[in-house]
Amino acid sequence: MGVTFHPLGDTGVRVGFGERLDPQTHRQVRVFAQALSAKVPAGVVEWVPTYCAVTVYYRPYEISYDDLCQHLRKVEAGKENLVQAVERTVVLPVAYGGEYGPDLMELCALKEITAAELVSLHSDPTYLVYMMGFVPGFPYLGGMPEQLSVPRLKQPRLRIPAGSVGIAGPQTGVYPLETPGGWRIIGRTPVDLYDPDRSEPILLQAGDYLRFQPIDVRDFADWREEWRSGRLHLLEQPQGRGEK
Repeated sequence: MGVTFHPLGDTGVRVGFGERLDPQTHRQVRVFAQALSAKVPAGVVEWVPTYCAVTVYYRPYEISYDDLCQHLRKVEAGKENLVQAVERTVVLPVAYGGEYGPDLMELCALKEITAAELVSLHSDPTYLVYMMGFVPGFPYLGGMPEQLSVPRLKQPRLRIPAGSVGIAGPQTGVYPLETPGGWRIIGRTPVDLYDPDRSEPILLQAGDYLRFQPIDVRDFADWREEWRSGRLHLLEQPQGRGEK
């Protein structure tokens, strides 16, 4: 299936790269978004990368739908000539279970595995950040083992603490802010994924890779202090992922 262009209301264009949720499709999304950022026509307001598409928002009184699509096709045709952005791997410490993971033991019972097995299953993969969602800094991650897939809570919680690591269906993610939510909470990170006072308020971005590093729940406060003091470094050295 080739690249598709469809109107989204009267101020948007959806540039689609297929319907499969996989790293190869998402790589096309990321490369297109990077290429567009280098050649933004007048009238384009913003563009939003998602799992399989990029939605481009524009002002129709500055650029027509047909002219915008023509420009986007040129961007798509020339995108592979770009020097690709360096991929990052972020290692996020997580305290699993206890007060930080209130749903962990219930998931263990549902899956008929031990807490250690669940933590290992969840922390062993290297996840891909497919998109950022519903609040600033929330990463939707791909690559979780199917064995951990579980429905959302029937009754969402009114308050989920910032840093909570959750599972919903086939996905896992991290709450950057205290917010209501229905994901199953299995742990918490002492790292702030969103901080409006930082020069870069949002820690992660689409296209990053993420690994979870289990830490002892008794050491959570110490890890928190390491992070806030600036002594905790999260980035691994760049390495190839075999997506090409």
